[in-house]
Formats: sequence, C-alpha cells, structure tokens
Amino acid sequence: MQNKESSDRLIARTVDRYFRRLGPRAQVALCQLPLTVIIIALVIAAPAAWPAVLTSELFIASLVLHALLFAGCLLIPWERLGAHAQLVIPILDLIAIGLSRNGAAPNLQGLGVLAIFPVIWLSASGMAAKTSIVLSFFGPVAIGLPSLLAKIPNVTPADIATAVLLPFMLLAVSLAIRFASVNMRLQQRRLEYQEAEMRSLLADSKERERLLHTILDTVDVGIIAVDADGKVLLVNEQQNHFESAARPTDPTHNSDEQRQNDGDHTQPLLLSQDRKTPLPPDRHPVKRAVRGEIFADHLVWFGEGPHQRAVSTAARTIRNDDGGFDGAVVVFNDVTGLVEAISAKDEFVANVSHEFRTPLNAVIGNLDLVLEDEEALSPLAAERLEVAQRNAERLLALVSDLLVSASAAASIYPRKTDLAGLVESSIGSAHLHAERSKVELDTDVPAPMWVHVDPLRIGQALDNLVSNAIKYSPDGGHVKVSARSEKGWVRLQVQDAGMGMTEAETSRIFTRFYRSAAAKEALIPGVGLGLSITKAIVERHGGEISCTSKPGAGSIFTVALPADGPPPQP
Repeated sequence: MQNKESSDRLIARTVDRYFRRLGPRAQVALCQLPLTVIIIALVIAAPAAWPAVLTSELFIASLVLHALLFAGCLLIPWERLGAHAQLVIPILDLIAIGLSRNGAAPNLQGLGVLAIFPVIWLSASGMAAKTSIVLSFFGPVAIGLPSLLAKIPNVTPADIATAVLLPFMLLAVSLAIRFASVNMRLQQRRLEYQEAEMRSLLADSKERERLLHTILDTVDVGIIAVDADGKVLLVNEQQNHFESAARPTDPTHNSDEQRQNDGDHTQPLLLSQDRKTPLPPDRHPVKRAVRGEIFADHLVWFGEGPHQRAVSTAARTIRNDDGGFDGAVVVFNDVTGLVEAISAKDEFVANVSHEFRTPLNAVIGNLDLVLEDEEALSPLAAERLEVAQRNAERLLALVSDLLVSASAAASIYPRKTDLAGLVESSIGSAHLHAERSKVELDTDVPAPMWVHVDPLRIGQALDNLVSNAIKYSPDGGHVKVSARSEKGWVRLQVQDAGMGMTEAETSRIFTRFYRSAAAKEALIPGVGLGLSITKAIVERHGGEISCTSKPGAGSIFTVALPADGPPPQP
C-alpha cells in the first residue's frame, strides 16, 4: 500500500514538473483543450445526428465563441498579464456552454454537463474559494434557467429537478476538487519541506565526507575500510601510495594461489617478516579483518628492492546496531625507519657481543687451568678465583643471550618432532634447579605428539619458560607443563603458582630487558632477555605466545604452534 502511494506521488510530481516547464500559453491551451475537443466532436457529428442544431443562431454563436476562446488561449500573451488573468477563459466557457445548451435544446439537453470542465478549472486554479464556489453553482444555474423559464407555465417537476440537480452536482465537484487541491498543496509543501531538509542533510553529509577525506588524506598512515563482504568502502591517499609503490614489476613474483585469490596479478606484493617469502593470501591483513580478526602490530613488508617498506598493520571490527559484524577498518603504518634502527642496534649488539666472547673464553679457560692445580693455591686464592670464574661464566651466558636476542631473523630448520620428548628433556634439565627451589614439576603431554618444528629452537624456548617458572616461584610451589592438539594447532602451556604479575607488567613481559618490579625487589637474577628470545623463536615458527597472570596467583604462558610447521623458508 505504501509503495502504491509513493508511486502515485511520484507520478503526480512528475506531471506537475512537466506542466510547470510549459509556457503560460501552452498551459492555458492544455486546460482548454478537453472542452474544445468535445465541441469539435459535436460539430462533426451534428450533420448526421442532430442537423437541426446547425440552424440555431445561438448554437452557431456558441461555436464561434468556443473557437475564439481557444484561439485566445494560444495568442494572448498571458505571461504579461496578472497571475489569474487566464481565469477569464473558464468564466467565458460557462457563457459559451449556456449558449450551446440553449441553442441546441431540445435536441441536446445534456450539453449543460460540459460545465464540469470550467468548474474543474476554476476550482483547481487557486482563486478565492468563495468566488470559485459561487461561479461553480450559479454558472450552471444560469445555463439551465432560460430553458426552464421558456416552459412556463408548463413546467414539470422533472424539469425543475433537472435544472436544480446539475448546479448542485457541479457544486459538489467544485468542493471535492477544492478539498483535494488543498490537501495536494499541503502534501506538496510537506514534500518540498522534506526535499529541502534532504538537500540540507545531503549538503551536510557531503561536507562531512569532504572533511573526512581531507583528514584521512592528511594523516601519514594508510587506512582501508571494508564491509562484511570484503568490498572496499574507503581508501585514503597514503594507502594508495603504499599499494602503488608495492605493485610488482614482474607479475611472476605473485604465486598462482595469490593470482587466483586476488583476481589480478597487479595486486600489491606483500612479504613475510623475512622480506622474501610472499605472504599467503589468507594471511593478508584485509582478508584477516574481513574474517572478523582483531590484531595489532602485525608486521608485513610492502614491495621489493630499494623501495621496500616495513608496515605495521592493525585491524578493528565495525559492529551494527545488533552487535553483528558489519565490516572492518585496517590501518597501515610505515615503520621502516624504526625497523632499520632496531636492525642496526641488533647488529651493533651482535658485533659487540661477539667481540666479548673471545676474551671471555680466554679468561674462563685460563681460570679453569689455574683451578685444576688447587693444591698450589691457598684457600683464599682458590675461593677468589672461583668467584671470578662464576662471574665470567655468567657474563658469557649474558653475551650468548645478547647474540641470540640480536638475531631476530635467526634461521630455523623444522622437521617432524615429538613435542612430548622435548618436554621430557626440558623437565629433566630443570630437575636439579627445581629441587633447589623446592618446586614440584609435573607434565600432562600425550605421547607421541608430532609437530613440525626446529627441535633445538623450541627446546630452547621451552627451557626458558620452565626456567622462568621455577625462578619466579621463590617460595616453592608447583610448575605444570601441558600440551594439546586442536584444529591444526598445538597449544603448549607452562603454568606456575609463583609471584605473578600485574596486567600492566604482563603487557610488557616480552619486551627486551624488561623485568617486573616484584622480580627486582626479590633480587631474582636475570637481565630480561629470555622471554623476548622465546617470543622471537615462536613467531619465527609462525606461532604466537601469550601470558595471563595475577599478582600472587602465578602465571600461565601459552605457546600456539602450527602443527604443519611455519611457512616455507626462502
């Protein structure tokens, strides 16, 4: 029903606009045309149907008046006259119809009905309501009155009814048109108001859109907004710059799978953190965002060669009013300078650490040789040399950690490995440390649990986690290592009941050289490199590591590794 009303309004507005585009003469002629067409039809039919009417002087005079009125509609410059000047035409039409009706009587008694055309014109014209109502009633009365008077004294009730009925009918038509016109004008005003309001809203929307685009094109980060189906809604200028600079010059650099998923080999070339391996299509930031993933600080490389850029990506979802997924916004931040600075720092640390190892090995080796001949040393000298040896060995361990930490892109060599064996080996290595700290070790790992990893690197990461769990349980307790396999992933957990950390400390625990305040107060040895090394190893395998902790309630470290191993290495 509402659709039909909307369609009717649309048609009415279209007709109204077309009529308004016509000139004043054409408008007046169109209003007069229906009556003129009927009169012409009567003239054509009269010789055969009513030949007597052509002998009536009144009828002939009415025809002449009708012709003059139509000619006046076309020839009079109505645009130069007043707004209601053309209303003289329907008033004269009533006179012409009266002449036609009385001149054609008694052959054509029904010609008085033609008064409906000027009545409609007058009622819809917008002239004063009282004037149009008076003309609509008394005009038809004047048309039928001569015939009624001519029949006196032989007037019948039927003649009176006929003369009176027509004016009242046309009065009713006039009132109906008047009410309809008023209602139509009200609707038109309402539509004009709504249209003006819509124009204002559209102008405001365009202004806000221009402002939004100006802001988005001003910021130095790339932004892409997509809907729930992955259709791109918005891309700023910086992102266009990123993508244009990252388009491969050689289409063969994109894999067949990429071309099939992207539909175009000119898609931007995205590489993994090794700067060489193409990023799998399902790991592209935008496609991850379309799947509803929320992530931050996901590093990818755009393009290749000297113009290659390191870009940190983040995604947030867009929710509709019902809380459902309605799209996502992905942000791309150029961090090439930061990555290069970190790389230069790591290279410096690696070079310095490497230079430290040679003299330290010499110091430790000579100390070992001296301590082998304890009988030649006094107890005090032997004790001091042992202190020097312990500290030199600690310093060498620190240098080794620095070297591993600086090697962010250290190579891994994955192969089919039983994770249960790695856990057992790590627990065995930590057994003495746990006994000294009065910590119980427990495992819950089904054997065998096959996973495609580098056993040396994952063993190193596992040793770090178990060692930390024991070290941060100064009052004894319980450390549990468990693992489960689910949906192509292996999840390894190391749980302790130690001192725990606050939420703020947990968010920074994988940062190099970071140590919690509680660890510093408890004088627990360490420099804060173990967990950062572990994180680098896990991420190199294509996995993720996370931590949940509460002060005094211990910590849970969770490592998620793809069971099929990391992406292929170059």
